[in-house]
Amino acid sequence: MVACKKSKIAALVSGSPEKMKRVAQQYGVKPESCYSYETYDKLKENPDVQVIYIVLPNSMHAEYTIRGAQAGKHILCEKPMANSSAECQAMIEACKKADRKLMIAYRIHYEPFNRYVREKVQANEFGKPKFVDAFNCQSSANPKHWRHIKALAGGGALPDIGLYCLNTTRFLLGEEPTEVMAYVYSDPENPLFKEVEEVCSWQMKFPSGTIANCATHYNVHDSRKYRVMTEKGWYELDNAYAYTGQKLMTSRADGEIVRQENVSITPKNQFGAEMDYFSDCLIQDRAPYSTGEEGLQDQRLMEAIYQSAREKRPIKLPLIEKKDAFRGPKPPDLQA
Repeated sequence: MVACKKSKIAALVSGSPEKMKRVAQQYGVKPESCYSYETYDKLKENPDVQVIYIVLPNSMHAEYTIRGAQAGKHILCEKPMANSSAECQAMIEACKKADRKLMIAYRIHYEPFNRYVREKVQANEFGKPKFVDAFNCQSSANPKHWRHIKALAGGGALPDIGLYCLNTTRFLLGEEPTEVMAYVYSDPENPLFKEVEEVCSWQMKFPSGTIANCATHYNVHDSRKYRVMTEKGWYELDNAYAYTGQKLMTSRADGEIVRQENVSITPKNQFGAEMDYFSDCLIQDRAPYSTGEEGLQDQRLMEAIYQSAREKRPIKLPLIEKKDAFRGPKPPDLQA
């Protein structure tokens, strides 16, 4: 929160009183502004709190978003939005009923390297995009972590880290897929994957004809990268989905010459940027860019990906011709 200019911690909610006391002392939160999950609804009586940031396990997002909206607070909810489309829809309806704003924490939307690539791709700088290759992989070694418990996480690699490939590809292209084809696998001898998938690989076909090849793995060395290939060049972003360390390279054809370039951009604290952006939405009474409908669309697509893997066939999706169909108004510095 030190990186925020328009946001600050005003209250805490935790199931661990000892941990909460330490954090409260660290950030100067008053004891009377510290809540348990049982007293969560009393946030309604705290005028210092305007926004609740939901960072709970995925299965708890719906309940605490709905209760938070009913307490009169705006909601910033981590992704994935929930564990089902029905839960996502209930969250959207609860916030609308309470006249509260709902934003899903897609920090990539506010990260300068990813925004730069989107701007150039949307402008067809190197010609029309034709193919996207994206993967997000990491290793975990704790089978008792909530991310490896299906009831809490909703799935394995796909909703946790694969979602970055899914959402960022949609963000870069501004399109919605019309078909998905997927494959899922788990090592039967690895206790990490008794309930959730180890790897998920899928392809998406977009109305423009662009094809995206995406993959995510829960049991390999960390690697987070994508390449957008166009008619006359490409953009490759290493550490694309990481908190820091993005490295952008471009290549383009210039007659018989191939020009490659390393692109440097001043980095931003991604969490601070998205929190301040949402705060500004409240100050300006403006709808957020990363809407609940955006989170709902990702959930629908993940459900289609899982269906494709189960049924071993492509899944057709409704044609959506509108660009950025599920996003709100573009921020002033994201007009492409």
